[in-house]
Amino acid sequence: MGNMVRNYDGGITSSPAQLVSPRSVDEIQSILRDADGYPSPVRAMGSYHSLTPCASSDGTIIDMSRMSRILKIDPHSMTFTAEAGLQFIAASRVLRAMNLQFVTNIEIGNMTLGAAACCHTKDGLDGGEFGQVGSYITAIKWVTPGGDLSEASEATDPGLMYLMRSSYGLCGVIYEVTFRIKPLEAIHFRYLPRPIGQLTEKEVDGIIDASRGLICWTVGRKAHFQTRHPIDRVGPLGALFAASRRKLWNYAEARVGRFIDSSVPTKPLRDATLDTWFVGNKLLMSFLHLAGGATLYNPDKTIDYSQTPPSARYAFTFWAFPRHEWLNVLRDYVDFSEKYFEDYDFRCNMALGSYFIRKDAHSLLSYSHDGDIFSVDPIHAYTDRPAWDGFLKEFNEFAYKRNGIPLLNQSPFITKQHVTAAYGQRWTKFSAHVKQEDPSGRMLNPFFANLL
Repeated sequence: MGNMVRNYDGGITSSPAQLVSPRSVDEIQSILRDADGYPSPVRAMGSYHSLTPCASSDGTIIDMSRMSRILKIDPHSMTFTAEAGLQFIAASRVLRAMNLQFVTNIEIGNMTLGAAACCHTKDGLDGGEFGQVGSYITAIKWVTPGGDLSEASEATDPGLMYLMRSSYGLCGVIYEVTFRIKPLEAIHFRYLPRPIGQLTEKEVDGIIDASRGLICWTVGRKAHFQTRHPIDRVGPLGALFAASRRKLWNYAEARVGRFIDSSVPTKPLRDATLDTWFVGNKLLMSFLHLAGGATLYNPDKTIDYSQTPPSARYAFTFWAFPRHEWLNVLRDYVDFSEKYFEDYDFRCNMALGSYFIRKDAHSLLSYSHDGDIFSVDPIHAYTDRPAWDGFLKEFNEFAYKRNGIPLLNQSPFITKQHVTAAYGQRWTKFSAHVKQEDPSGRMLNPFFANLL
């Protein structure tokens, strides 16, 4: 099939009439101005690691991968400028060689810088900084839906930057971005297991306050808080820890989860085997901590998924919850998950993630716009796509009823009801801005048309 496009996990396919890979801004302008030759909707695409059809189109898809030049690295102003098709991990490696790094270093390294500039991202690992990569975009250049050139910067157009940082390509095709950067940092991982039933809000607050960055991995009814602290240098086992961690998330954990799902015959045995595997992972990480090896340079936690085989890929979903509602939501989720397994013989075969992300009002659709959040992230390496999809739809309703906030690129099967409730007047403002910037709907695909 000629122009078939698939996202990372293969769950979303798109067959555009035109699939084009421009090498210059002029080519992007020509595409947008030629509605007959390049039919609407026009969507720009990076690595398509998204788990929703946010980049899909049966009209025209612009593959930005050929526009990937680094344009300027300025150690004096601490900024990094590049074309929008450059992947995050490629840029990160160049900076790392100069003892520099991005301020926020996400794990999905194949995200392009254009996507980082205008889409939701998540990372709870950099403590006092913000967990959304786009918050550190200081300037953007794009081609408007009508084919004209436009640009904005944090210094001169803060209001426009506020809108563009979560515009999802609905206001034009971003072709150049500038990031704030900083000196290379090393971090130390620590692990604190706590029974969910015994946790208190006060204790969770104390863990947050004592940590530079925080993720919670939930296995059964035990929470494993993974805290991050800055250190002067990486320990002697740091390289081993970083490599092991990348291998675990690149393919090992997903493969084991799939093997257990497909090979262990009975529900109780499968349940016990998954729990044993999860706990074993956390024990290994705890051992590395005790051995002094749970250290790495911040950029080394970014993972290259480009060569991950289909048998080792996994999917996830992300809903954010107000910080002080998270513990109750987490307990409710464990009950929900156990009941769903009992009723439908389905449970996620990878540990549940929860990112702590600080209040961040740098973009109109920031999911932590109004306060600190904790997420609930079911993760699954599926062998049965319909079973996973069914779980996602039920989980969406679970999250919606508990004031959850979905991400437009990482929360599959969300509806207009979900996003309207989550973003309120900010969603109304976003819809009005999109209509103003693109009155003919040149960039508007069915996914967004159903939500706006």
